[in-house]
Amino acid sequence: MLIIRIGNILEIGFASIFLLYQPPAYEISDVISSFIYRQSLAGAQYDAAAAAGLFNAVVAFVLVTTAPTVRKRVSRASLW
Repeated sequence: MLIIRIGNILEIGFASIFLLYQPPAYEISDVISSFIYRQSLAGAQYDAAAAAGLFNAVVAFVLVTTAPTVRKRVSRASLW
């Protein structure tokens, strides 16, 4: 379950941020999900949005793949 939950660390509540998302709060409340939304749908800059989405996916992949190694070192037990 830890490995599955680690993949969701970067997926924060986009709906709650989107509902409170106003131009004066862009610098304070901008997260990766809202940045992708603002760049792609609102700003039509699809290259920056795709790069941010790729960065989000790569970071989640690295976290998920390193979780078993960290768990093995901490608890001396592993799945494999």
